[in-house]
Amino acid sequence: MENAFGTFPGFEPGEWSNDACRGYVIMAMEDCGFSKKDIRRVVGQLYEVFDLNSVEDAKQKFHSSPY
Repeated sequence: MENAFGTFPGFEPGEWSNDACRGYVIMAMEDCGFSKKDIRRVVGQLYEVFDLNSVEDAKQKFHSSPY
């Protein structure tokens, strides 16, 4: 997975997965103090989001978002 600095450590080409993304989301939400209920809700929604959107859709959303 390329970025401005090269490849993300631990994620050589072909190692990325939706489950890895879910794991990152869970870790971030836990670190921010979200409730288990809210984490389950977001992780559940990710299944639908992954099914309905491409990686390019997600990139465009990130780059155009205020976050």
